[in-house]
Amino acid sequence: MAAGIYDVARRAGVSVATVSRSYTVPEAVREATRERVLRTAAELGYQPNRAARGLITGRTGNVGVIVPDLANPYFQGVLKGAQAQAREADYAVFVADGQESAAEEEALIGAMTKQVDGILLCSSRLEPSALAGLESAPAVVLLNRRIDGLSTVTVDSGDGMRQAMAHLAELGHRRCAFLAGPRRSWSNQQRLRGLRAAAKAAHAEIVTIGPVAPQFEGGVNAAEQVLASDVTAVLAYNDLVAAGMLSRLAQLGVEVPAQLSVLGFDDIPLAAMLTPALTTVSAPTVQAGAAAVDALLSRLEQPDAPPTAQQLAATLVVRETTGLPRAGHSLHLTNQGAV
Repeated sequence: MAAGIYDVARRAGVSVATVSRSYTVPEAVREATRERVLRTAAELGYQPNRAARGLITGRTGNVGVIVPDLANPYFQGVLKGAQAQAREADYAVFVADGQESAAEEEALIGAMTKQVDGILLCSSRLEPSALAGLESAPAVVLLNRRIDGLSTVTVDSGDGMRQAMAHLAELGHRRCAFLAGPRRSWSNQQRLRGLRAAAKAAHAEIVTIGPVAPQFEGGVNAAEQVLASDVTAVLAYNDLVAAGMLSRLAQLGVEVPAQLSVLGFDDIPLAAMLTPALTTVSAPTVQAGAAAVDALLSRLEQPDAPPTAQQLAATLVVRETTGLPRAGHSLHLTNQGAV
């Protein structure tokens, strides 16, 4: 069992109040007594609680994490990694949902400012000028976004899309659709840029559809437009959109991948549970969350150090929703569904 304040007081031969003051108002305790208290505490492995440390350091012992959509399993992985890393440093984590809104995100930052020592902004929807104004307290680190003056952790989405397009091109696909995510999404921009470069190298054509809502419903609502575009494969902004697409295609009688290949991004747990299992690009969510909090804690310890930038690799995971392009007639809708 960890030593408590009473154990330190008993061993050092002082009152509990003296032990407390040795940490919170050290100038009120005689130097020799304070040194004896601190030496005894070190011998016993005693650590003052967060509230006491806050009085000493001027910190809250809290970090805030703002995500654009708590319902998205991608951010659940990020939060798992972030909380584990914060816990190791004895920090508590406050979580908030930005609801895919820049205005809501800005309001949350303002509300958190006095309650946390630093904020991790995940996939921020704020304009670059607004983000640039966050260089002052509290410390801020960006995940899945890059801007000068702030420390960042990103996933190499462009290379992930390059791998995805190379896989489709190897199968023989030459006309593919991309279901785009939110216009303000930095990750969406990186994915589209990487996809277009890879498609050009493979002499393939990309039909961009959207932006679509980055949820299940976004994929459901875009299915007919994808079918009307006469493509042989579709790459979705994320796995939730891909899952919605698969659901609607099944209702329309479209066989995947025999008639249309579908590919997602993120590799959330649902991807492997779908039927057929989803081919996707895996992003290291838990690792990303941990790395971002580590960067945030480093900023707190060294506020004058230059900002850091860490990029994590994305990896293609081939499952059952990608195959050879269909041969023969075009895929189109009829009153009975798709033929």
